[in-house]
Amino acid sequence: MDGFAAVDFWFAREVLQRGIAALYLIAFLSTFNQFPALLGERGLLPSPGLLEWARSSERRAKMLRPTLFRWVRYTDRRLRALAIGGMVVAALLIAGVPQLAPPWVPMLCFLALWFGYMSVVSLGQTFYGFGWEMLLLEAGFLAAFLGSQDQPPATHIIVLFWWLLFRLEFGAGMIKIRGGKEWRDLTALTYHHETQPMPGPLSRQAHLLPRWFHKGEVVGNHFAQLVVPWFLFAPILGLWLPDDIPQLIGTVAAVIVIATQLWLIVTGNFAWLNWSTVVLGASAIAVPALRAPSDDLPLYWLVITLAVTALYAVLSWWPARNLFARNQLMNASFNRWNLANAYGAFGTVTKRRIEWIVQGTLDDDPIRASWREYEFKGKPGDQRRIPRQYAPYHLRLDWLMWFLPLGRHLDDWFQALLVKLLQADPQLLRLLRRDPFEGARPRWVRVVSYRYRFATREERREHGVVWIRDRRRVIVDPVTLSSR
Repeated sequence: MDGFAAVDFWFAREVLQRGIAALYLIAFLSTFNQFPALLGERGLLPSPGLLEWARSSERRAKMLRPTLFRWVRYTDRRLRALAIGGMVVAALLIAGVPQLAPPWVPMLCFLALWFGYMSVVSLGQTFYGFGWEMLLLEAGFLAAFLGSQDQPPATHIIVLFWWLLFRLEFGAGMIKIRGGKEWRDLTALTYHHETQPMPGPLSRQAHLLPRWFHKGEVVGNHFAQLVVPWFLFAPILGLWLPDDIPQLIGTVAAVIVIATQLWLIVTGNFAWLNWSTVVLGASAIAVPALRAPSDDLPLYWLVITLAVTALYAVLSWWPARNLFARNQLMNASFNRWNLANAYGAFGTVTKRRIEWIVQGTLDDDPIRASWREYEFKGKPGDQRRIPRQYAPYHLRLDWLMWFLPLGRHLDDWFQALLVKLLQADPQLLRLLRRDPFEGARPRWVRVVSYRYRFATREERREHGVVWIRDRRRVIVDPVTLSSR
């Protein structure tokens, strides 16, 4: 690193710009496919109702984060147009087209992605209430100031990416240490692979590994999240030390972070959280430039990037204080623009997996009825079905179904879900893996809970199942439409 120009971080910039753009493409694709059914005009939590509520008073308007739909009337068609536009801009950035122009061109492209997606998240309510939404927004904003290919990235912007990665990893580590005792007695990952919200195809194999291995996973996690992030800043010492040792230390720290995230990727489905961390990890990888780009940054660009850095210096007070606060906040934003956020996840680990299975019947008498199960794409249901890999794509409905047994079953969206199933709403049914009635309206629906656990190797050989389920009980008694 030399002054304002991070000459050896050209590779980092390439990965950051193209990787973040790829994540935006996936996020907008997820929005295009799922938002109308979940939050559209006839969705489970209709966005027009939220916007009308916000417009009813000045105080409520301030509670709603910035969104394009404050000024443009929401329709599902306009939402889809926004998502398509976001995917097109993201695809151009992945291809590197805007980066061939002056730095203000990719800046405008990333700011368009940032504000466009914030317009979606602001209406997303509980379906967009995940920490990786604000992470993507913050990463997209910072990516706007990485510049173009005819110049090196600005040192202070690269450092802001390290600060983002530090908050993400160290914040998650502190949440765990302060959380459930399973993180302190090293038993957390004895349960996690089985009870995580959406297991992947290799989650069962990971769960069946020896207990000593799971304890080693926890130790490695604590090391990667509580110790390693501090060394991401080592390249700053290169401003005063002539050798490459500080950059090598930072690169090694980044590789450790990336390696731990890759293990999480192959053993679970956490939307784009882990992939985002991998992309951000590349920000600390130093690679000597193959050619000698100019060390000079255009004056106007230097002024812009320094102004952004000064803004972040002010905004960072709140997340920095939160990292060491006794009542640390998890996945919290301290301003309306989702910048300089606090991150963290899985402070406690669920020790039993309870799944709510939604069933329907065409029979008139629910007492003697033959019940059939609706199947979701990602959540466990069919005992023989191996979990699929969906991440970095985000199955929002499946994720919220995981929260139901944890005490969120009275949410309005779930009641609306049962009504939509009784109506055989085509838009909603497309979010499911299988509709047992192939578009016909069921007479009744009900909800039954089961305890799920991974089958042992012996049970898998004998019965051909992936999951064993038991302890069945009815959670929601049979319900029907009053108008029928």
